This record gives sequence, structure tokens and C-alpha cells, in this order.
Amino acid sequence: MIWSLVKAAIFIALATALALGASFLQDTPGEVRIAFGGQEISLTPLVFVIGALLAFAVFWILLKLAGLAVAILRFLRGDKTAISRFWDKRREQRGYRALADGMVALASGEGAVAVAKAQKAEKLLAKPELTRLISAQAAEMAGNRSHAIEIYKELLGNDRTRFVGVRGLMKAKLAEGDTERALKLAEKAFALKPRHNETLDTLFALQSQSEDWAGARKTLLAKSRAKLLPKDVAARRDAILSVADAMAAHADGDTSKARDSALFANRNAPAMIPGAVLAAQVYIAENTPKNAVRVLKKAWEANPHPDLAAAYASIAPEETPEERLARFQPLLKLQPNHPETMMLETELHLAAEDFPAARRSLGSLPEDAPTGRSLALMAAIARGEGAPEEVVRSWLARAVSAPRGESWVCSACHSVHARWSPTCSNCEGFDTLSWEIPVQSEASGLAEAMLPLIERPEPEPLEDAETADDVATSEGEKS
Repeated sequence: MIWSLVKAAIFIALATALALGASFLQDTPGEVRIAFGGQEISLTPLVFVIGALLAFAVFWILLKLAGLAVAILRFLRGDKTAISRFWDKRREQRGYRALADGMVALASGEGAVAVAKAQKAEKLLAKPELTRLISAQAAEMAGNRSHAIEIYKELLGNDRTRFVGVRGLMKAKLAEGDTERALKLAEKAFALKPRHNETLDTLFALQSQSEDWAGARKTLLAKSRAKLLPKDVAARRDAILSVADAMAAHADGDTSKARDSALFANRNAPAMIPGAVLAAQVYIAENTPKNAVRVLKKAWEANPHPDLAAAYASIAPEETPEERLARFQPLLKLQPNHPETMMLETELHLAAEDFPAARRSLGSLPEDAPTGRSLALMAAIARGEGAPEEVVRSWLARAVSAPRGESWVCSACHSVHARWSPTCSNCEGFDTLSWEIPVQSEASGLAEAMLPLIERPEPEPLEDAETADDVATSEGEKS
């Protein structure tokens, strides 16, 4: 409607301008003289302008007739398509002009105009890979998703446009929330163009969300081979997928696959906490504790974590507190000034009922960086030393409202998770969880101040654990 009014206004303005121009020329005094070959012609300004316009029109017609004559001559010489190409050239020019106008309207957010221009271009051009795609996008912008889906389905019938059609249907299903159908379409799009970056990302995300870890590893390998991902990133993500695959295999009772995947993950990313815990559980189950110690020490040196300490304790579950304290010394020496090491050593002394040593190990941590766990340790030390109940309760009260400390935090949406997982349960991002202090640390609550070696049970061997996910216990059980 608005475009029609604009065109009407333009027409009226041009007509008015022509009328004013003709009136001006009519009232202009003087004449135009043309001398040629001894002849002289005198014309009024208005007649001269009209004659010039007519001459230009005649010249343009002659050019077209000359082009037609050349086409006829070519046809007579055996070029059977010369005449049809002559007539189609003008049609093609109009079609491309309409196509360009449709693209501009699409970029400007004018869905209705884009639809009209796309329909016009479709009539003038026999290029569905161009016109149908714009028609589909214009229909989506105009809110007619069903019509867009129909167009994408039509594009499936042409080899040149099949990928565009599959990709369009995939996006439509994603917009509808139908991830199951979107995954199947993403797989088809991958088969058509295995090096298309956007398709690889979409397929990988959908496979991760559906916990198809084997399929996600194949997609990751394809992206790595296409050099669309740095090698170090690809290696880390492959390790994460291997850990997830090991967890799923163990849950399904496939211990052989769980073992191979866990060890592969640890070889690729020895500093990754969940992979190190799983690999250690494998070695403990195989009665090779030295290998478990080696794996856990390497991971602890990179990033001390309570899950690593719990796995280290499970190597010798029947030892006395004094024997455990002695066995942990090589681990404690790797990162002696790290808060996790200080709290771990405190727990070991508490288990051995050496409360002065526990206080020395904890140092000034409850005052310098108070967390629910460090304050709960102070409460345990105070009780062990025979402090008044009011003092113990004071420490516990502070522990209730203290920050939780380090947790598994999603770098994309900043949500805090009780345990590690390959994908964020909130935003479904892959490889976004890291062990760090939340941006806005919440109150821990006394339930989150559980101590990994004192108040929670020892990790069970891999073959006896309920799920491999229980092996990778995180802050929700320890802090």
C-alpha cells in the first residue's frame, strides 16, 4: 500500500515537472537555428527539445533493430538460439533488477516488498537457486513460515539447491524446537557438504545435546580435518567426548568401552579432572595403583580438586588415618600453597585427630578467603580442641552464609553446577564448565560444606560404582 502511494506521488511529481518545463520553454523568447548543407532551420525552444527527445528515441529504436538484425543474421547462419537470446536479454535484465530490489528489501527488513520482488524475479528468471531462496527468506520475514517450508521442500528436488533446501528446513525445525528432526536434517546437510562450518557446528551441538557422543566425535574429527578448529581445541573436546562416552558406556554395563574411552581421554588431556578420576578408577579396578597415583598426581599438579583427592584416597580405602596422611604427602607437596591443598591436609589431620596440626595446615585461609568449607573445617577443629559450643556454632553460622568457593561454572551463562558434565544443563553449551569461583558467589549453606575425605563416603571402584558420573563428584558434594 505504501509503495503504491510512493509510486503515485512520483508519477504526479514527474508529470508536474514536465508540464512546468514545457510551459517554461513555451514562454521562453528566442529561437534555435540549425544550419546544415546550406539549409537553415529555425525552431522554438519547446519544439527543439521535443525534437531532440524524438531523435534520441529513434536512435534507441534503431540500435534495438540493429541488434535484432544481428540476431536474425546469426540465426540464418545456424545459431538456433540467437533470436530467443535477444528477446530474453531484456527479460533477464528486468529479472535481475527485481532480484536485486528483493535482496535490498530483505536486508532492510521489508518482508512484504521482498516477497513481491522475489515473485517478480521468479517469473522473469529461470534460476530457482536464487529466486526461491529469497522467496523463502522473505516469507520467513513476513511471518509465513509454512510457505517458506514449502519452498525449501521444492528446492530439495534440484541437485544445485538441495543443500539450501535441507539447511532451510533444518533451521525451521530448530526454530520450532523440533531438535530430533533438526538432527536428522543436519546429518543430511553434512552428507551433502561435509566441510560446511555452520552445518558442522549445528550438527555437533545437536549431537551433544542428545548425548550422541560417538556421532559428535565423528563430527569433531570432520571439522578438525577441514582445518576449521585449532588442534589443541579439537584434542580437548575429543577428550571431553571420550569422558562422556566412558560414562555412558559404564552406565550401559560396557566396561571394556568405558575403560578404553577413559584412558584415551586421560592421554589426550591429562590435566582434565573428570578424565583423570575415571582413568584412576580404571587402574584401581585393574589393581595397578601406581598408574592411578601417576594419573592423579599429574592432574593435581595442574589443578588441585577435591574429586582428585577422593580418588587418591580410594586407592587404599582400608588404611588408617595416620597411614593415609603419610601416603598423601607426595600429593600435598605438589601445590603446597594452594587453598585446596591446605584444606585437604587439614582434613587429613582432623581424621587423625591431630587438631593443632590441622589448625596449622589451614593457616589464615578462613580469614583471608572464607568459604563454607574452610569455615566448616574451623568448626571441626574448634570442636576437636574442646572449644565451647558457642564458638563451634559461631563458625558454623559463618559457614552457612559464606561463599561456596570454587564450583563448576558455565562460562557462557554463568550458571553453577553441582557436578561436571560435558554440556551446561542451562544453556546446553558444550565444554563451557570450568572449576572457578562464581562471579556472584552464593551462600554455600551448611549442606554444601561437606568435607571430601571426612564426611563423604570413599569413591567406589569403577566396576562397583552405580554410574561413572558418581565417580566425577563435584562441589555439590564437597563444598
